Amino acid sequence: MTQHLAAPSTGTSDDAPGHRTGWWQDAVIYQVYPRSFADGNGDGMGDLAGVRDRLPYLKDLGVDAVWLSPFYASPQADAGYDVADYRAIDPMFGTLLDADALIRDAHDLGLRIIVDLVPNHSSDQHEWFRRALAEGPGSALRERYHFRPGKGADGELPPNDWESIFGGPAWTRTADPDGTPGDWYLHLFAPEQPDFNWEHPAVADEFRSILRFWLDMGVDGFRVDVAHGLVKAEGLPDLGTHDQLKLLGNDVMPFFDQDGVHEIYRSWRTILDEYPGERIAVAEAWTPTVERTANYVRPDEMHQAFNFQYLSTAWDAAELRKVIDTSLDAMRPVGAPTTWVLSNHDVTRHATRFANPPGLGTQIRDAGDRELGLRRARAATLLMLALPGSAYVYQGEELGLPDVTDLPDEVRQDPSFFRADGQDGFRDGCRVPIPWTRDGSSYGFGTGGSWLPQPDSWGGLSVEAQTGEAGSTLELYRAAIAARRVHPGLGAGTVVEWLQAPEGLLIFARPGFVCTVNTTGRPVRIPVRGTVLLSSTPVAADGAEIELPADTTVWWTV
Repeated sequence: MTQHLAAPSTGTSDDAPGHRTGWWQDAVIYQVYPRSFADGNGDGMGDLAGVRDRLPYLKDLGVDAVWLSPFYASPQADAGYDVADYRAIDPMFGTLLDADALIRDAHDLGLRIIVDLVPNHSSDQHEWFRRALAEGPGSALRERYHFRPGKGADGELPPNDWESIFGGPAWTRTADPDGTPGDWYLHLFAPEQPDFNWEHPAVADEFRSILRFWLDMGVDGFRVDVAHGLVKAEGLPDLGTHDQLKLLGNDVMPFFDQDGVHEIYRSWRTILDEYPGERIAVAEAWTPTVERTANYVRPDEMHQAFNFQYLSTAWDAAELRKVIDTSLDAMRPVGAPTTWVLSNHDVTRHATRFANPPGLGTQIRDAGDRELGLRRARAATLLMLALPGSAYVYQGEELGLPDVTDLPDEVRQDPSFFRADGQDGFRDGCRVPIPWTRDGSSYGFGTGGSWLPQPDSWGGLSVEAQTGEAGSTLELYRAAIAARRVHPGLGAGTVVEWLQAPEGLLIFARPGFVCTVNTTGRPVRIPVRGTVLLSSTPVAADGAEIELPADTTVWWTV
């Protein structure tokens, strides 16, 4: 089943004309959430066959690579991020033969495939964990997870005060084979997701083997889930505080962003470098600063890291300029591309975030001003695609899809929704299956409905409705990605040249190119910067000046 993509794409840096770069340096990578992308067998759930059928659409969109969220064998306690078998496909998504066919077809179309890897934790149905429970205290398999005796007279209290990201204690007590209360095990997420103990050599050996399995299948890279969480502080010390979720992203925690993770990724890099075609690893690493994120992409570690600081930045010129500068400055010393992302499967879609007042976080329950949100989202997309580095597109954002904020409680499936003291739990809103056609029970998603209900307005936002429609969001994405591919001032690089701009505006130059962004709610007159290449809303020059509409981005060739 081995399939390699032999001819990687190349790019040029605006800092070193003619210098050949890795394909990931300026790639546009499209995230597919398989259960919500396309349903190939009509059971209401997206699958690998559905993704395979829609690969030509992604080729036409112009993206370089496709990142697939987990499709491994799983009880689906957390939408596949609880893996029972890392070398098997869950039957709901298909088979290994389906995965092989998808990889081959993608490569034939010139698309690369990146798969999710979940090394922080397994499912509680993983063979190691099931045997550890069945064998009881003293089982050698328990050393591959974090089993600890409880505190208190009878061990009735958790071993420490760590809290789960999904709410409640990060520990669950087991029952011994004779039925008596036993040790506790650590799970930073759901109880069905016990954390691996990466101090144990068998864990490291297993994941090196898993890497090779999928590399031999032909995948071009891995997006590493919770890359910052694998190593825990020695002794698992108490934090000494509650409401620990409020500290995430602000402090180095004893269970997140420990320096020991970097040894793991250096060992992985040696494996990736053995394979042809420039295989990559991408870190999902929530860290307190962009500078600490840069540690994950040093030359002997991973190739990219998600830029969550950018994703969470408000639609404000000053804040955007600050995070852009900070991001570029942090990545430049380690020689890694900066990445830019506006939406993913864990946060409210940016068309809805920008429809609401700033400061509400990345999970929002209100629909807000839909027209305003879409206008800002389109402008934000052109800004993102104009920046040097690699950009990520989450499925459906190219259609301008908003979050579905009014899903009935009885249809929600996000595990954190059912834990009152955990995350907000409204991630289902960005996971509603996307529309392909104007009509049909699931707007072309599949013949058997959809696992989450789609709004009545979905048909008007479908691929069919927007294809060939001048001014549609889909055609804007297609045009922007196509221009980015051929324009010498777009794509790879590490530098933007900021130009003088009125308050609330961003204006920057790259070789042969200028980008102007108006983040204010009013039109602003500015000098013409060249020839309009693309704009997020219609613009018209008036002599030497142009009126830049509210919440609008314009690309210029100079």
